Amino acid sequence: MTIGVVADTHVHANGARRLPGEVPALFARVGAGLILHAGDVNTVSVLRELGQAAPVLAVAGNNDDPDLSAVLPEALEFVVGRFRFALLHGHGGRSARSEAARRYGGRVNCAVYGHSHIPKMELVARTLLFNPGSATDRRWQDHFGVGLLHVTAEQVSPDLVLFDDPRHLDNVS
Repeated sequence: MTIGVVADTHVHANGARRLPGEVPALFARVGAGLILHAGDVNTVSVLRELGQAAPVLAVAGNNDDPDLSAVLPEALEFVVGRFRFALLHGHGGRSARSEAARRYGGRVNCAVYGHSHIPKMELVARTLLFNPGSATDRRWQDHFGVGLLHVTAEQVSPDLVLFDDPRHLDNVS
C-alpha cells in the first residue's frame, strides 16, 4: 500500500490559500490507499478534497477551526500490514520532532508528525519519524512538501516529495 502524507495546509474558510489540486491528483496517480493529514488542516474542505483520492485519517493541530478540533483526535495509532503507525501534529512539546520521538520512539514503526513545516525523515530508536513539511506554507523552507510511505510485507519506505511549484507534482509518479 502507498500512503499519501500531508500536514500544515493552513487553508482557512475565508482565506486565499487553497490546497493545490496537484496534491490529491498525485495521491490518486500513485494509487494511495490511504492519506494521512498531520494537523493544521484548518477547514473540513481540505479533508473532503483529499478524500476524493483515498480515505483520510487526520489529527487536530494547534490552529484548526474549533469545529474541526472538536471532532479530530489529538493523535492516532493504527496498523498497516505488520507495521504500527502513529499520527500526531506535534505541538505542545519542546519541538514537534522531540514530541514525536518522546511519545512514539521505539513504540511504533513509523510516527508521522507536522507542526514545524520542516520536511524530515529520520530513524530514532528503530522508529521512522516522518514530517512531510507543508504543501501550502513553506515558511522558512526552500520547498513545499508532501510525502509517500510505501508499505510492503518487508518494510516501510519513505519518500519526501519536495517542490517549488505545485505543477511540478504532475511529473512525479
